[in-house]
Amino acid sequence: MDHTNHVRLSTIELTPAVLEGATIYGADDHKVGKLDHIHGSGAGGTAIIDVGGFLGIGAKPVSVALTDLEFMRDGDGDIHAVTNWTKDELKEMPEHKD
Repeated sequence: MDHTNHVRLSTIELTPAVLEGATIYGADDHKVGKLDHIHGSGAGGTAIIDVGGFLGIGAKPVSVALTDLEFMRDGDGDIHAVTNWTKDELKEMPEHKD
């Protein structure tokens, strides 16, 4: 997916209501997971991403800094994010427990 023409979200748009459920694309531009929920806000916030699994079953939640994700809106208005992590790197992270 070419993200160059997608509109980057402003800081005030980085809210749970806007971001939760966003598809996350990895360093190889493949889908790596979905944003389940957020802890905190702004530069100190963390995103909990469900990685792997099928239709939400068997997915592993991992925690990454919000600053490790670049959120944007595509031409259809759908929110997604790009990160430098690969799916395999995210799967190797410790499981997040709320």
